[in-house]
Amino acid sequence: MRENHTSRLAAGFAAVTAWTRRRHRRKTLVTLGASTALVLGTIIAAPGVAFAAGSAPCDIYAAAGTPCTAAHSTVRALYSSYNGSLYQVKRASDGATSNIGLLAAGGYANSAAQDVFCADTSCIITEIYDQSPNHNNLTVEGAGGAGSADVAADATALPVIVGGHRVYGLYVGPGVGYRDNSTTGIATGGQPEGTYMVTSGIHVNAGCCFDYGNAETNTRDNGNGHMSALNFGTNCFFAPCSGSGPWVAADLENGLYMGSGSNTNDPSINDPFVTAEFKTNGTSTFELRGGNAQSGSLNTDYSGSLPPNGYTPLSQEGAIVLGTGGDNSKSSLGSFFEGVMTTSEPSDAADNSVQANIVAAGYSGNSAGEVGGTITGPGGTCVDVSGDDSGGDATTVDIWGCQSYAVDQHWVHNADNSLTTLGRCLDIDGDGTAVGTKVELWDCNGVGGQKWIQQSNGSLLNPQSGLCLDS
Repeated sequence: MRENHTSRLAAGFAAVTAWTRRRHRRKTLVTLGASTALVLGTIIAAPGVAFAAGSAPCDIYAAAGTPCTAAHSTVRALYSSYNGSLYQVKRASDGATSNIGLLAAGGYANSAAQDVFCADTSCIITEIYDQSPNHNNLTVEGAGGAGSADVAADATALPVIVGGHRVYGLYVGPGVGYRDNSTTGIATGGQPEGTYMVTSGIHVNAGCCFDYGNAETNTRDNGNGHMSALNFGTNCFFAPCSGSGPWVAADLENGLYMGSGSNTNDPSINDPFVTAEFKTNGTSTFELRGGNAQSGSLNTDYSGSLPPNGYTPLSQEGAIVLGTGGDNSKSSLGSFFEGVMTTSEPSDAADNSVQANIVAAGYSGNSAGEVGGTITGPGGTCVDVSGDDSGGDATTVDIWGCQSYAVDQHWVHNADNSLTTLGRCLDIDGDGTAVGTKVELWDCNGVGGQKWIQQSNGSLLNPQSGLCLDS
């Protein structure tokens, strides 16, 4: 699906001095006379769970005659025999990359390997590997009909417990998205398929579009029926809806469908961890199912006809999207832990077995992520990353009206007194100490210009310079 997108104009700092250094143009060392809220979550491990051979989700679907054509997860293997990499991380300090694999075949992510590789710096997730034989890997999404290229997710923003192991989910905020426009085995032109994902019922918004599934191969809105992706969020596209969301829906392009129109039988699902599913025969019908990923079974929220007006049959193109709409509309929030796409339309019995496997995996922790808090100033303003949340080196840091969904306004206060967002640190230009020196985002490197200590009056002090952050 697409959305109307308006770029923000950054609110500038009043520069006291204007100077440059050879590295780049930068921003303002200065003081917000206001309090700062920085919240760090606590994760408690759950008991480990052992699985019988052949019982992982893609084993279950294969045994039912609807094998996986794509299988993505940053937390665990989706085949009992899989022993490859789950995802790739890139660290800011030197640009090096590392593939994060499993503790054992068919098991859980080796997050300790990520922690070692990313120690004393920050990391982003640059690729999510397809565990199926089709190798439909997801990389950071490029530019599309709705705007510029996306950014990668912070690799450490979403720590949770699965199977008794601390692992990292994929934290999606505005501007974060992944895609594969050249796939193998994905449904096209009215073919049947199924899609499920495990996500969060508390890290959501109404922005377009937290999708996982089938999309256009040119990253454009090519018309009704050119998508068949699973959507989860709080956008009630066809009112009335049941409660305030979030809801399981199908993004069929130019519409988020909970039925053939309004469907008040599609309930809001506010559980911390949610199993969401969409499946279709590709020509005339589709089904939506959802439930608590920590306990219980799946409910059938809709089973009936596809919408009229270009959706019967569907005209899928076979790309895979994660975190955005088909044309790269990218204002959504979401948490992604695992998901698969299948050949043909899986049976409810197979789906129920997969749900039982998900529940047995023992998801726990904070599914909304450890995204810190806002640095607030007078008049409802927050310290903000300028522009469209790109977050690259030398990106301007300014003040802007506080927006609860804005990832670039949430800062994590780290043990070394650095403040991070979008995988980079709040940095003083040139490691300077003069009044009026500008601030920006930069790779975390441990220098004095990246240290910030909150004072009793709420201001943020940089010990090296003895100066405070100021607008």
